[in-house]
Amino acid sequence: MKKSLFLLIAFCLAGTLLAVRSVHADWAYSFVVNEGKSYVISDKRVEAEEVDSMIGKVTKYSDEEGTYSGNFSNYYPKGTQYFSIKGVNLNEAIAVKTGNGTFIRADYNGEYAGGASFSWSILWSAAGLLLLAAVLFIVVRKRR
Repeated sequence: MKKSLFLLIAFCLAGTLLAVRSVHADWAYSFVVNEGKSYVISDKRVEAEEVDSMIGKVTKYSDEEGTYSGNFSNYYPKGTQYFSIKGVNLNEAIAVKTGNGTFIRADYNGEYAGGASFSWSILWSAAGLLLLAAVLFIVVRKRR
């Protein structure tokens, strides 16, 4: 009985660990994230007269790889502002205000998946493993 219970617990733990997937950010470049969209920092300046309205700012800075939610950057400090560029779609580029008051272009790089903190697949996997554990527990108890 103890051996069966141990195997059941070990199986459930192994299944749960396999179901939980870790997401790692690819920080091979400097970037900012605004409203779930990732932008790669370029070396192109944006002239002040091309800058339109403020669309966000860095709320979290980190130079350590990981996954973060919100508007964050691995290069610019907290409080750095993002602006739209006149005549340029947000799915193309934004302007980032630097510490010395100039603006740098950041090119759209797609949706940032690292910010997603909830996964239905993990929830369903855990629920399935819990159900399996309950069924196995009942079967082991009835055989006893």
